[in-house]
Amino acid sequence: MSIRLDNVGIAVADLDAAVAFFTDLGLQEIGRDEVEGEWTDTAVGLDGNHAKIAMLRTLDRHNKIELFEYLHPDAIAREPILPNEIGMHRVALQVDDLEAALEIAARHGCMPLRGVANYRDIFLLTYVRGPSGIIVMLAQQLAS
Repeated sequence: MSIRLDNVGIAVADLDAAVAFFTDLGLQEIGRDEVEGEWTDTAVGLDGNHAKIAMLRTLDRHNKIELFEYLHPDAIAREPILPNEIGMHRVALQVDDLEAALEIAARHGCMPLRGVANYRDIFLLTYVRGPSGIIVMLAQQLAS
């Protein structure tokens, strides 16, 4: 059996705001849809499942993020996850200009949790709190 990662799904409170954030950082929106019906109830495991979705991908076409905004059942807001909580908690994006990426993030009200770190002169990296509280790691490779 072969296996590959197809996408990472993230529920958001405001689909348009989340798409704007990720596309401003350089991801490409490749489609939007609104899904509901028996097939989605079965696949997701929620009765009456109804959501707006957007699929984004990196420009190299290897990685995708699916964003979804629930219309029904109501989305459940919770405190943003902390970096040390168990479970999926971040999306990592490699950028070629961290300073420019941070300027884009700031325009969306998304700031580093603490600052920019230098990992062994290999990467500059930081975590920012993105739309709907998503933690997004931004990393710029310094050496190969």
